[in-house]
Amino acid sequence: MIELNGAVSNYVQLSGKRYSFFSGNNYLGLSNHPEIKQAAKNSIETYGLNFAAARQTTGTSIIHLQLEKELSAFKNKEDTVVFASGYLGNSILLHALKDQYTDIFTDEAGHPSIFDGIPRDSRQIHFYKHGNVEHLEDLLRKNKDRRALIITDGIFALTGDIGPIDEIHSLAEKYRALLVVDDAHATGVLGENGQGTPEFFHLQDVPGIYQTETMSKALGVYGGFISADSIIINRIRESSRAYLASTSLPPPIVSAASTAVKLIIQQPRLRSGLLQKARELREGVVKLGFFTNEAPTPIIPVFFNSRDKARNLSGYLKENGIIVPCINYPVNMNKFMVRMTVSVNHSSDQIAELLNTLKRWRSEYGVT
Repeated sequence: MIELNGAVSNYVQLSGKRYSFFSGNNYLGLSNHPEIKQAAKNSIETYGLNFAAARQTTGTSIIHLQLEKELSAFKNKEDTVVFASGYLGNSILLHALKDQYTDIFTDEAGHPSIFDGIPRDSRQIHFYKHGNVEHLEDLLRKNKDRRALIITDGIFALTGDIGPIDEIHSLAEKYRALLVVDDAHATGVLGENGQGTPEFFHLQDVPGIYQTETMSKALGVYGGFISADSIIINRIRESSRAYLASTSLPPPIVSAASTAVKLIIQQPRLRSGLLQKARELREGVVKLGFFTNEAPTPIIPVFFNSRDKARNLSGYLKENGIIVPCINYPVNMNKFMVRMTVSVNHSSDQIAELLNTLKRWRSEYGVT
């Protein structure tokens, strides 16, 4: 854990020292954007810090409704519901769809919010090997008499690889399964309009694909949302305990999120610039001979078979003024990584500095 002394951007302050920051998920640099901060300040002056109530009583305001309308337009869906935390999204949606499935099929490397969100009385949970559609189909085939729901990450949070949503969707159609995509890391990042993984695979208008999403990553703010048909959204509003019993999002967060959505729509260069920076870093990492993935996402891991190597690299980078965390690989405890993330605000000079430092570390420690 590190203790920040200021705002998060491409640089951060720790203990009075400035570090180049290749961590976190502030992909579009919006968490410290002046327009978004001003929107939050204005909202505090008008609405205060908190409505101090749940949405179904006195916690809904005109700005909540406006944000939901804006997100629906951004996602090209009938309706949207926003709630207190992106982590709640999978629980909220899986409970709302509960009468439509008996068995859940999920990637073994899925986000913890997927596993925590599965209803307690779900009949059966099947885990398929990470990204392995052949294994998924084998499980679906063996349980073809069940009503299936498949849930997967769009972009996997730690490793940055993209779930094969196109192939999974084909299986969902073949076996008449529901498909849910946790798109926390893809919203605002992937797709021509930033609508996420389904749009990346040209499936954004296909019915039967549900997404759970967050405003705490590319949008730079906080809270979660689900955009879908009005039947599902109304069901959530009427029956979701996680939604009904949670205090509504604070006014400054709501206003900041509205401004973030507008910026993402109005400035597609944020997204294209981000992906260019990610490509620049990934290509450099590959040229240095490190093992990483090939996905066009802003998450660039470097994998090792030793915890000591990963920790050593993370520590070496920090000693040289760069923050990159060391993380355990989610489905293989004998595999370790440093997880680099890119923001559109990173300069080419910063990326070059990171690559040069990686090169020096490899040379000094003789790591292969």
